[in-house]
Amino acid sequence: MRLFEAIDVHADGLKRAALTTGPLARVPNCPKWTVHDLVTHIAFVHGFAIGLAVNRPVKPAPPQDWDDVLGWWDGQRLALREALSHDPAAPAFSPYPGFESTVGDWTRRMAHETAIHRLDAESALDDVPRTRFSPEFANDGIDEFLTYLTPRLGNKADVRVTTPERTWTVGEPGAEVAGAADDVYRALWGRPHQASVTGDLAPLAAP
Repeated sequence: MRLFEAIDVHADGLKRAALTTGPLARVPNCPKWTVHDLVTHIAFVHGFAIGLAVNRPVKPAPPQDWDDVLGWWDGQRLALREALSHDPAAPAFSPYPGFESTVGDWTRRMAHETAIHRLDAESALDDVPRTRFSPEFANDGIDEFLTYLTPRLGNKADVRVTTPERTWTVGEPGAEVAGAADDVYRALWGRPHQASVTGDLAPLAAP
């Protein structure tokens, strides 16, 4: 699955779960959030990414009403698709001082941001589906987390990460994560997983 297509696939999965649970359901993966909070967050992120991809950063303001924010998000998804349809190598705005970004970087970032939050929305369902990410997608997400997102957030990474397909060594490893790519991907994002973890992953924590 191409990363551009993955944004829609995982946004559709997130929305299906949100419509099933309703806005007031709690999100076990993110205990401080309701589903309404989660949808507002992803709608904001997609809207924010539009401005970054076209080099006109703005801070979007999603509406507060549940039906309104769902409709607003639909519009942002269409605009995001258009913004990311340009040359992946084209320069894009970077909110991270000292780091450059491209349209392709934001496509990748939105694919994985949306995939992780799809898991969050599905965690609120009474019957949680057994969503699994392909090794190709999950390994890409691990790489994006360790080599793109972590340094831009200024997080200290001293970890060795191993999947059947790849190994990453960042810094002087004080922690190790190993397992199927899908589980390692979830572990790095602090979501329920079955990976083997030794040491402290807290310094890697992403928002």
